Amino acid sequence: MATTVKMVDEAEDYSFLPLIHDIIKCMDKDSQDVHQELNKLRTKIQDTREQILAMSGIETSPSAQQHQLQTLREQVRTKNQLLQKYKGLCMFDIPKA
Repeated sequence: MATTVKMVDEAEDYSFLPLIHDIIKCMDKDSQDVHQELNKLRTKIQDTREQILAMSGIETSPSAQQHQLQTLREQVRTKNQLLQKYKGLCMFDIPKA
């Protein structure tokens, strides 16, 4: 099951600190904007949860993830060995300009 995570083209700040700072400022001023800022924070937290749940492999156990990681490392190692072997067997004539 392949899920795609929405990629953000522009640099986006994933920190919750600016929103929390705005909430505290509104509370210090006894401003009515605190509810609006809290809703922004809730929305950002919900978006983050959705992004985490959309990540591939999140539903598997940590041991299964470790097994998948080990398998991928072995595949990379084998491919690198095959590439080195192929490079050693094949001599390409590189034209000199």
